[in-house]
Amino acid sequence: MSTAESLPYAVVVPTIGRPCLVDCLRALAAAAGPPPVEVVVVDDRPGARHTRAPLPLEELGALRGRARTLRSGGRGPAAARNAGWRTVGAPWVVFLDDDVRVGAAWRAELACELARAAADVGGVQGIIEVPLPEGRRPTDWERNTAGLAGARWATADMAYRLAALTAVGGFDERFPRAFREDADLALRVMAAGWRLEPGARTTRHPVRPADRWVSLRTQAGNADDALMVRLHGAGWWRRAGAPRGRLRGHAAVTAAGVAAAALALSGRRSAGAAAAAGWALGTAEFARSRIAPGPRTAREVATMLATSAAIPPLAVYHRLRGTWRHRAARPLRETSVPPPVVEVPVRSALREGPVP
Repeated sequence: MSTAESLPYAVVVPTIGRPCLVDCLRALAAAAGPPPVEVVVVDDRPGARHTRAPLPLEELGALRGRARTLRSGGRGPAAARNAGWRTVGAPWVVFLDDDVRVGAAWRAELACELARAAADVGGVQGIIEVPLPEGRRPTDWERNTAGLAGARWATADMAYRLAALTAVGGFDERFPRAFREDADLALRVMAAGWRLEPGARTTRHPVRPADRWVSLRTQAGNADDALMVRLHGAGWWRRAGAPRGRLRGHAAVTAAGVAAAALALSGRRSAGAAAAAGWALGTAEFARSRIAPGPRTAREVATMLATSAAIPPLAVYHRLRGTWRHRAARPLRETSVPPPVVEVPVRSALREGPVP
């Protein structure tokens, strides 16, 4: 497909200035196929402009003249993406994370997917590939990142029709992390009558470096799950194609631990010992499920044992915190813009104007 025959699209990349942005922009510039009409890099670093290093837009090469930066003030990826897409005029907006690298033919594959999309298709997802180490089993963190390969509607590489974004108001900025904000948007777009489709273009998402306690910090996402329940109901994870997680098990293990401590303090030693045994068995099962598929090095095993004891109460705490914080949350108000229901031939659309 030639540039003249392709549908215009813009690329929005939110970033906090991580070094991986260089590889992301280089890959986008090097990909074969029709170029984006705009590349919007949204600087989501907090602080004054003069205190931050400039973003490496020169890595875009021939696309540099099509690129610009915006500032979103450190409000999170949902707010950064909103700041980006609301300034573009192309009929399609492709969201890329700053830690991905699009494939060599990504632009050509994307152009074909957008041209083939029926008029009621609101989004087309790219295929995420997570390279894992060769010669050894992946760590718990590497397996966690590899889960992106099967995630539905992940904005690591997700193209949305501008009309669909406008119809639902874009991302919900109550999601402060790069977690669940993409699932929430997808559910609202589909609820508004649009279809989402998987594409065939490929994007690599390398495993970023992380310390051994990263699994403890990721438990904050349980607060976002509480918001998802509030907005979409208890069965949201089925509609979003998301794993349900182990919150029920974590709650049971945490309750057993609390009960063991309370019973021991009250002098009921036998009952306390039984509760403590339940806590120990639950913690051991959780640790085994994380240790067995991994490299089983001394460091990895020690980390899994320590974090498997800490994760259940942390997960429960964050879920309760999110439930309280979002107890009065209401869905974003949608606009009255309906999705089109009649497929428009591509050539006619290009002759008469962009597909809405």
